[in-house]
Amino acid sequence: MLSNNKRMYFCLLLLLIIPLFVCGCEKKNVDVEYKATNKLNVVCTIGMITDIVENVGGDKIDITGIIGEGVDPHLYKPTARDTNVLKEADIIFYNGLHLEVRITGAVFDKMKDKTKAIAITEGIDRSQLRKTSEFIGGYDPHVWHDVSLWMKATEKVQDTLLQRDSQNAEYYRSKADSYLSQLISLHYEMQKLSSQIPIKCRVLVTTHDAFGYLGKAYGFQVRGLLGINTEDEVGIADVSDLAAYIIENGIPTMFVDTSSPPRGIFSVQAAVKAKVSKLILVVGCSRMQWEHLEHLKELISV
Repeated sequence: MLSNNKRMYFCLLLLLIIPLFVCGCEKKNVDVEYKATNKLNVVCTIGMITDIVENVGGDKIDITGIIGEGVDPHLYKPTARDTNVLKEADIIFYNGLHLEVRITGAVFDKMKDKTKAIAITEGIDRSQLRKTSEFIGGYDPHVWHDVSLWMKATEKVQDTLLQRDSQNAEYYRSKADSYLSQLISLHYEMQKLSSQIPIKCRVLVTTHDAFGYLGKAYGFQVRGLLGINTEDEVGIADVSDLAAYIIENGIPTMFVDTSSPPRGIFSVQAAVKAKVSKLILVVGCSRMQWEHLEHLKELISV
C-alpha cells in the first residue's frame, strides 16, 4: 500500500484539477548476520522516507520516525529523546540533501559510527536534481515529488537492507519489487491525469517553493510565496508580487503546505479576494480521503 505518499500525489492533482470545475497539490554490529528473532532497529528522519522503509522492510525491521506529519523538517530541532533514538539505531535513513540540517549537524557529526547514516538520495544522478543556491550543497531536497526519482530512493533503501541483513534478502527484494511496481503505476497515472489538465491551468501556488520536482516531472508551473528554504521571511513585496500574479492569471486555487506557517498565504488571499471571483484555499491537502481521489477520476473520465 502506498499510504501517505500516494495520497499526497493524488491530492496535489486534485488541487490542480479544481480550476477545471470552478473556472473555464552503542549499537549493534550492523555488518554481522542477524538471527531470525533479531530485527534491525531502523530510524527515519521524515515521514516520506518512513513510508519507503515500512514498505520495503515490512515486519523484518523495527522502525521509528523522528519528524512527524505537518512539522517543518528545515526547522526541526532534535530533542534529547531523538538524539538517543538516533544513537541506538542500527541504520538511519535521511534525505541527504540538507533537508534535516539541524539533525544531521547536531547529531550525525557526533556519532562514533557514521556509516549507519544512509542518504536515500545518494543513488540519484546529480544531473536530475534541481540546483539552488538556497541550500548548502546546492540542490533542492524535495525529490519525493517526482515519483521516478523516489524510485531511486527506494532502491537505495532496498540495497542497504540487503547489505545489512542478508538473511532476509529475498523478503526485502520481494517487498521492494512490489512497492516499485506501485510507484511505476503511480508515475504513469500522474502523467496521464496531468496531461488532461489544460496547460494554462497547470499552475500550483503554494506557501513555499517545494514542488519544483513535481512541476518538472508532470508539467506544472510552480509559484511559491517563499523560496525553497522556509527559514526565509515573508516580505510585503513577496505578498504583492504573488497576489499580482494570481490576479493576472486568474488562478482560483492556493495550496497551504501544512509544514509551513500559513500567515503569508492568508495575506495573499486577502489581497486577491476582491479581484478573483472564486478563490479556494486548500489547507493540508494530504489529509484528504480516498473518496476525493475517486471523485477526481470520475470527473476526468466524463
